[in-house]
Amino acid sequence: MSLALTVVVPCYNERANIAPMVASLDKALTGINWEVVFVDDDSPDGTTTEARRIAQEDPRVRCIRRVGRRGLSSAVIEGALSSSAEHVAVIDGDLQHDETRLPLMLQAVQNGADMAVGSRHIEGGDSAGLSSPLRVKLSETGIKVAQRVTHTKITDPMSGFFLLRRDLFEALAKRLNGQGFKILLDLLLASPTRLNVTEVAYKFRPRQAGESKLDILVLVQFAGMLLDKALGGVVPLRFVSFALVGAFGVLINLLVLELARGAGLGFSLAQTIGTLVAMVANFELNNQLTYRASKLKGARAWRGLLLFMLVCGLGGIANIGIANAVYAENGHSLAAGAAGAVVGVVWNYAVSATLVWRAR
Repeated sequence: MSLALTVVVPCYNERANIAPMVASLDKALTGINWEVVFVDDDSPDGTTTEARRIAQEDPRVRCIRRVGRRGLSSAVIEGALSSSAEHVAVIDGDLQHDETRLPLMLQAVQNGADMAVGSRHIEGGDSAGLSSPLRVKLSETGIKVAQRVTHTKITDPMSGFFLLRRDLFEALAKRLNGQGFKILLDLLLASPTRLNVTEVAYKFRPRQAGESKLDILVLVQFAGMLLDKALGGVVPLRFVSFALVGAFGVLINLLVLELARGAGLGFSLAQTIGTLVAMVANFELNNQLTYRASKLKGARAWRGLLLFMLVCGLGGIANIGIANAVYAENGHSLAAGAAGAVVGVVWNYAVSATLVWRAR
């Protein structure tokens, strides 16, 4: 009997939910030849250990432990591409999605739909499991924007609960952005033709264990994905994010400079303070946003901050040197300043990615 369905479960710190997930799938998928693949981003709570413990007793359970790589979308891609089943489903590891709807979703695709999406917003669905007004607002905002950019009428384009044929996923895989949390939206945007999507109502349950990963930065990453699609992937999304954070840092620098000057400090001291504050702000924003998937914590964050400030200092020297050279060549201060700034940004980006936020 051929394998009909691979259920991909991206995980981070979900140890307590592994056994209940397997038990729930076993009950929901009776009569279907299935497997589950837990893709764990090297969780410190022992998620991989728990999944492997169960896998020793149940051959339907597999686990992929990712070291030095983080992110829900990329975890889903890796898990789906490890499958040999005819269909692939994606479900969160926090038990908030209703696994009992998987047979209906599988049937919808077998009957001709390109994809079946679990929806909280059609008759019979419920989003009561959203844990706070902020999550509700983030979800509502994301849905409205997603519907506009994808030109789809589906009611829950931000859902993380869906099922499709494996060959369709593989056909779209090379076109995926693979960053952030909204892999369904990535798939919809990656398809060169409009997909035939069937929605299946489900009730979004409250989280029983672990912590939610949804915050305001997820919506920022969502906007970044749209920008990446608009640019056709020509400019790396991380570079765009890094450059925008740098531009914000300039504003911080100028604001602190003016405040310090207003407090009676001399220009040199005020500029130094402004530069240091801007560097710290840039590091924190890049750590939270640009390099969210390899975010530094604890002592590593402090070491990363010091290294980032050193890198930016060297970038500033490169900026000045290139600008002086260009100015000496053509005498155009604006062109010289722009050339220096570009070199400085590229230097900071390249060296930061290599040294500060390098894969662990």
